[in-house]
Amino acid sequence: MHIEEYRDYCLSFPHTSEEFPFDEKTLVFKVAGKMFALTDVEEFGRVNLKCDPEEAIQLREQFPAVTAGYHMSKKHWNTVEVNGGVSDELIREWIKDSYDLVVQSLTKKLRGELGL
Repeated sequence: MHIEEYRDYCLSFPHTSEEFPFDEKTLVFKVAGKMFALTDVEEFGRVNLKCDPEEAIQLREQFPAVTAGYHMSKKHWNTVEVNGGVSDELIREWIKDSYDLVVQSLTKKLRGELGL
């Protein structure tokens, strides 16, 4: 997966925005103002994705390319090496799971307003 494909996929979800809230190289994708994915645009090779805490542990045990979230809550975030032996299809699935997890955390009212 290359960065343009990653970016296009993240932006394909409803109500997704992209920004650089931390510095000029950390690209963050948000839904309704809440982060679901981020990466370093200068050294694209890893992505941070939100994950269910129990599933996060299982993925880390199953895939060497998946580790606890770098500079993130180790309980709720995983870092995935993009070219670390995990298929692009699986990475896309995890991005979607991350997006869905954040959407589920939104209030019912906000989800309704956004049509989610």
